[in-house]
Formats: sequence, structure tokens, C-alpha cells
Amino acid sequence: MTRRPAGTSIRKRAALVATAALVATGTVAAGVSVAGPERPAKPSKKQVTALFDKWNATLQTGDPEKVADLYADDAVLLPTLSNKIRTDHAGIVDYFEHFLQKKPVGKKVQTVVNVLDGNSAIDTGVYEFTFTDPKTGKKSVTKARYTYEYEKRHGEWKIVNHHSSAMPEG
Repeated sequence: MTRRPAGTSIRKRAALVATAALVATGTVAAGVSVAGPERPAKPSKKQVTALFDKWNATLQTGDPEKVADLYADDAVLLPTLSNKIRTDHAGIVDYFEHFLQKKPVGKKVQTVVNVLDGNSAIDTGVYEFTFTDPKTGKKSVTKARYTYEYEKRHGEWKIVNHHSSAMPEG
């Protein structure tokens, strides 16, 4: 058996430890650089609920284009007062042309907000709309379940999915 000079194994061990430290440091550095930019801060639940207030205020303008502009280009609308699913800007405008004739005013009854991350959130619950018949002026109220899914796109919150359906029990 050949003996190595004293201290050789210590040097080898030191070299191995140094190499391992460099590899570990490189791995951590690579992990940081691969992670990319910082994630945006999550919006507060209050900020998410304010998106409905903006939508509701836009209804009051009576302009279906302005309402449809709150939706993403690829949004899906499952509306309360129509059986037709709307999947593009023109379809959403068409729905609101008819919906806005009834002068709707929305009010949330119950809401649950789930902030998913800095770019997406879900607002779901129950709301009611007061409608005014354009011919008679008579008012009526419809209670419905709702879900709004929001995504931040190009720095602006957009509705990407909106489902609203009348309460099944009236």
C-alpha cells in the first residue's frame, strides 16, 4: 500500500469543501437569476371589491362599449338575463345594449373575495339589481349569484370571466 505524504488528504478535503461551496453558491445564484423579476404585490380585498363598484358605476353611464371595455378581449360572460354565452367584445357589447335599457343599479348583498396573486383575484357572492322598465317606469328587483374573475393585464384590471345567474329559489 502506498502512503501519501502527510497533509495531502487534508488539502484534498479542503479543495473538495471549497469546490462544494462554490457549486452551492453557483446554484443559489443561478436559482435567483432564473427566478426572474419580483412578483407584483397582491391587491387588498378592498381593492378587488372596488372593481365591482367601478363596473356598477360604468353601468350608470348607459354606454355598452364602456362596460364591455372593462372585460378582457378573451373574456367569457355568462349573463343573468340571457341564455347566450358571450365570448368576445362584440357579444358582450350586444348583451349590455339590452341589459342597460333596463337602467340596472347593482348592490352587493354578500361577497367573498379570494386574492390569488398579484395579477388575479376572484370576487363571488350575491347581488341584486334594481331595474326600471323603460316604458312604464316600474321598478323591479332581481337577486342573483355572481362570480367575477379578474386579471391584471398590461397594468390594468380586466374581467376575464363573469358568471351571473338568478337565484334558483327566487
